[in-house]
Amino acid sequence: MTKTAKENSASRRKFLKGGLAAGAAAATLAAPQVSRAQTVNLKMQAAWGGGIFLENAKSYVDRVNAMAGNALKIDLLSVGAVVKTSQMQDAVHRGVLDAAHYVPAYWYSKSKAASLFGTGPCFGWSSQEVLGWVHYGGGQELFDELMASLGLNVVSFFNSPMPAQPLGWFKEEIKDASQMNGLKYRTVGLAADVMLEMGMSVVQLPGGEIQPAMKSGLIDAAEFNNPTSDRDFGMQDVAKNYMLASFHQSQEFFEVTFNKKTYESLPAELQAILKFASEAENANFYWHNTKRYADDLVRLQEESGVQVHRTPDSVMSDQLKAWDVVVDRISAEDAFFAKVIASQKAYAKSVMNYLNLNQPDYKLAYKHYFG
Repeated sequence: MTKTAKENSASRRKFLKGGLAAGAAAATLAAPQVSRAQTVNLKMQAAWGGGIFLENAKSYVDRVNAMAGNALKIDLLSVGAVVKTSQMQDAVHRGVLDAAHYVPAYWYSKSKAASLFGTGPCFGWSSQEVLGWVHYGGGQELFDELMASLGLNVVSFFNSPMPAQPLGWFKEEIKDASQMNGLKYRTVGLAADVMLEMGMSVVQLPGGEIQPAMKSGLIDAAEFNNPTSDRDFGMQDVAKNYMLASFHQSQEFFEVTFNKKTYESLPAELQAILKFASEAENANFYWHNTKRYADDLVRLQEESGVQVHRTPDSVMSDQLKAWDVVVDRISAEDAFFAKVIASQKAYAKSVMNYLNLNQPDYKLAYKHYFG
């Protein structure tokens, strides 16, 4: 081999070596960075022992687990698995639990303002608009301010806009607010203050204790949330008059809360999954639960002989007056409560002005087709 040939051969080897090295470097840059870290496991306790609300909690968890892949996994525990429902927020704060799935009314005793995030007065809006206020009207910032003032190490997201809750189960049809005077009635949150203002004797009980309490006579009437859950509890076995429509809890949704230190230790993409899975569950909840509620209402009527009545407007008008008294009283005592109320009113006045002017009368269309 001549010198020139040797030089050409060496040059080719150098080129090939350099090309392979460059190719390897390019491949390294182009390839996805697959983490080999261990899966992050979070323990989330739900406030539900079964039924449709536990299904809803599982739906949120399934969304997170599907999106996070091997990076993160939430283990869902049912009610009472680690702590009592009343202790769940403290357990998340302390890190005994990583997360919880419940409603703010369940820790209402710490701050009456908690009930404004889901079970507050109705300013002409539904759960959908209250969630709009949370996301785009300053509600989330006010909630975070409340958490800071209480010294709680938690981060919360809200989802699942619930339809207005029925007035509940009674021994006889309620035709006038005077019939409720003196009745021992189960509800929770600020609704308890409203019903007290209307003359009822209020008992706050967890869901699983409602039916036995009514069966034993501890309470005379009760509400929980919806036809499906009420049917699962067996309320049709202790009362036959079901009053639909009420302003006592006309808008509510779930709170998904995480230990703040644990949440902030996660990579940004996992934090985003926990947040946006909550938003995605909004639509799924409404589509899924509304149909179930509708079907179970018919089953209560046809299979259990339940008499379904719409709560009279006169009763609901009295509820609004009771809300005014309760809100004014607490606002005079609690500046933060008053601040949240002012924020909600401003949002509701603006948004509902548009919706009320724009929305057609859906009930008119329903009557046209179905009578």
